[in-house]
Amino acid sequence: MESRMMPNFNRLVRCLFIVTWLWISGAWAVAAPRHVVFILADDLGWGELGCYGQQKIKTPHIDQLAREGMRFTQHYSGAPVCAPSRCVLLSGKHTGHADIRGNRQASLSLPQCKEGQHPIEAHTWLLSQSFKESGYATAAMGKWGLGPVGTSGDPNRHGFDLFYGYNCQAVAHSFYPKFLWRNDQQVLLNEIPVPGHDSLVKGEVKAEKWIGKNYSSLSILREALQFIDEHQKEKFFLFLPFIEPHMAMHPPLSSVDQYPKEWDDQPYRGQSGYLPHPRPRAAYAAMISDLDRHVGQVVEKLRQAGILDETLIVFTSDNGTTHMAKDPQFGIGGVDAAFFQSTRDLKAFKGSVYEGGLRVPMIVRYPSAVKAGIESETPSYFADWFPTLIEACSLKPRDGLDGDSLWPVMTGQATVENRKPMIWAYPEYTGQVAVRMGNHKVLRRGLHTKKPGDWEVYDVTKDRGETKNLAQEKPDLIREAEKILIKEISDNPVFPLRFP
Repeated sequence: MESRMMPNFNRLVRCLFIVTWLWISGAWAVAAPRHVVFILADDLGWGELGCYGQQKIKTPHIDQLAREGMRFTQHYSGAPVCAPSRCVLLSGKHTGHADIRGNRQASLSLPQCKEGQHPIEAHTWLLSQSFKESGYATAAMGKWGLGPVGTSGDPNRHGFDLFYGYNCQAVAHSFYPKFLWRNDQQVLLNEIPVPGHDSLVKGEVKAEKWIGKNYSSLSILREALQFIDEHQKEKFFLFLPFIEPHMAMHPPLSSVDQYPKEWDDQPYRGQSGYLPHPRPRAAYAAMISDLDRHVGQVVEKLRQAGILDETLIVFTSDNGTTHMAKDPQFGIGGVDAAFFQSTRDLKAFKGSVYEGGLRVPMIVRYPSAVKAGIESETPSYFADWFPTLIEACSLKPRDGLDGDSLWPVMTGQATVENRKPMIWAYPEYTGQVAVRMGNHKVLRRGLHTKKPGDWEVYDVTKDRGETKNLAQEKPDLIREAEKILIKEISDNPVFPLRFP
């Protein structure tokens, strides 16, 4: 009897050895997530979350995501403003190749369009189409900005079964619009809409003046939660480009009241655009805390459905904190970025290819493969998401993508070896280009001015504040960056970039 048992015992030992080796070596296949929820904040700065050093604004739910997942410290948006950044994210093409390279209104090219931004091309394949092709239910709730309904940029023509929210970024300046879109239908939200722009030179500033009946963010959130309810038993890709904390600033009064009245010693009167507010610092913090609560409710809905741990959750922002204005205290829309240290020690803001315009928070949670409480300094950007999610979910590979998959980094199997240069070719805000190669970022601004700026070089791993220009010491990097940009910036007559 003993002799008959020994072969079975030896086989068991060998099997255990193989399983252990596969586990240790990382060769054991990671289970693909059944669901993906990609949450995109709007104009959220690198330092505006507790898990990224914020001291004043409360973000407990997003901080919890960071504790339960991986937090990236050198992640970059696709562009320093909304529309091109979203195009890079969904197309996997950097702004040297992407259809959309700026925030151009659709009506400039298509006079029949009453709202919306210039549309992506009909043939452009988006990440959502890869998910749909693989049998996933797909939805986007929030702000689109890649083409009006009925045009080649319509979200329903690019793989989304359901779109609900703002098609147009300009309309999204108001949180109390007349309507939102559900696919190609306008859904009435407020009989009396509240505009996103106003000013009050004299008199008492009262927040109630700019509060409407139905707050768009709550409507968008309800649609997202309902989608999870309806599709929890099937694979789904849910894209949530929430609109906070983009201006205008008129959050619910109850949200504002959670922050100290002592913060605000003077009202914001709309002198830097968008809407006035009597308590601008508290209101801005409230918008970010509202965003945090949206994230918390999405996570809780996934938990209630029993699918939280089989869902890959990504949280990031489309660009940095909204930029400064002529007013010495208030930036655009009344934001006091200095008070909150919104960019921490990063240079500049939204609209700039300096770190403050591009470096953004990024958190990923998927406990089946991503260890909890991990911080990664791996340089990465929005062009990486298409190849990353294709690999994570075992979707059909796509050729011609500009990014690198971060899935090996997230799962602890490997680093990104010989990663492609990260490229930004941005024709707006005087014309700007930037390339990150290894630890260095090479940039040039003012390309569309009479006197373009000089090249600048920074070691952003040692000097993330970009205080020491190494251009004279690193002429070889400038030459390399020039060659890369000449090769990588394709012609785009809608978004021309004059690159000397």
